[in-house]
Amino acid sequence: MNVNKELVGASTGILILGVIARAPGYGYQIIKEINEEADGLFSWREGTIYPVLHKLEQEGLICSEWEIADTGRRRKYYHITSMGREALAETSRQWTEFHSLVLKMAEVPNG
Repeated sequence: MNVNKELVGASTGILILGVIARAPGYGYQIIKEINEEADGLFSWREGTIYPVLHKLEQEGLICSEWEIADTGRRRKYYHITSMGREALAETSRQWTEFHSLVLKMAEVPNG
């Protein structure tokens, strides 16, 4: 089953914050983890999240630093900030409330 692109698009920031909250990561690693967790609901390509990462960084929700990977390559690792953790908690709360409303409105009466 594929999820509507608008639903996925509206969720991009919270998904990225959720992954980075678990552990800092670089772009490709973040995409890979989200795609694995999505288990076929959707699949992001590498370029999908970079504009969102830059936006989250400009908003102060994440920060980045260049690090040398085990392979010797430089990679930009993203870390969640305390403001990002607060935003993740608040957005998760809002999604939970909205999800409850969707389920309530989608109930089909018997009859």
